Amino acid sequence: MADIFSKWKEGLERTRKMAFGRIATLFGATEISPETWDELESILIQADLGLDTTEEIIKALRKYTAQNGLTRSSDLQEALRAEMVKLLIPAPEFNPSAWKPAVILLVGVNGSGKTTTAAKLGKQFSLKGKTVLLAAADTYRAAAVDQLQVWGDRLGLPVIAGASNADPGAVAYDAIQAGLSRKADVVLIDTAGRLHTRFNLMEELKKVYRVVGKALPGAPHAVWLVLDATTGQNAINQARAFKDAVQVSGVILTKLDSSARGGMAFAIQKELNLPILFAGLGEKPEDLQVFDRQAFVDGIFEKK
Repeated sequence: MADIFSKWKEGLERTRKMAFGRIATLFGATEISPETWDELESILIQADLGLDTTEEIIKALRKYTAQNGLTRSSDLQEALRAEMVKLLIPAPEFNPSAWKPAVILLVGVNGSGKTTTAAKLGKQFSLKGKTVLLAAADTYRAAAVDQLQVWGDRLGLPVIAGASNADPGAVAYDAIQAGLSRKADVVLIDTAGRLHTRFNLMEELKKVYRVVGKALPGAPHAVWLVLDATTGQNAINQARAFKDAVQVSGVILTKLDSSARGGMAFAIQKELNLPILFAGLGEKPEDLQVFDRQAFVDGIFEKK
């Protein structure tokens, strides 16, 4: 447990230092004043929590302060932590045993880290005793297919790939058929990155989604949106577009270790009501961690 918390603490160092570091100074031994609330509001907005989420937190803390007769700003820190934990939806456990195979579609914009995440997820499932197939349905970027195959070789995971510029729906279909014939437990489909503002590319993604359902009725059993934490509030519009297009069921936040904008995790859940399932805290496969809301909040506040 200590090792897991250490991983969160290290992975969130940039967010802690650059976005939330001022809170420790704010919550000193001073009296709570109107300036306290103004400064806290400024810090939270700059940390990418978003205006609505920030206002909700401030309102809850003001109420808590009044009800408990608090006068010192130092008394607010634990209340703030508790309020932020409450804002995060507990990550539901995904049980692939409910299907044979369980089909997971990974979607997101270019450069969000989908291909690497697909490999890391495959490794995690395999460590739990599940047989996994990776599908390289990002057929328009040859490097993506190569990248997934390199990861597959490194981690001992088979990869289903088509020819360059092959129809991505056909690759997804073939992967599911292979999963059925091999009695695989999980089929992870890596789709092409696409800008959420490009209508034709989003329509193509919808087609892949429909093809997956034809290959195996009821599939995909999960659609996970991979978001780059370094994009901050821009990720909200991305998430909204993908959620509308292909019924996204959860979010994977990558590159949290490279970002000072970890506060956008709260905005995602507030505005979209989507659980964060995993967080990328480094480059190694084991650095993709199941999202732990308490560890996340502790990590962005923890002092060295």
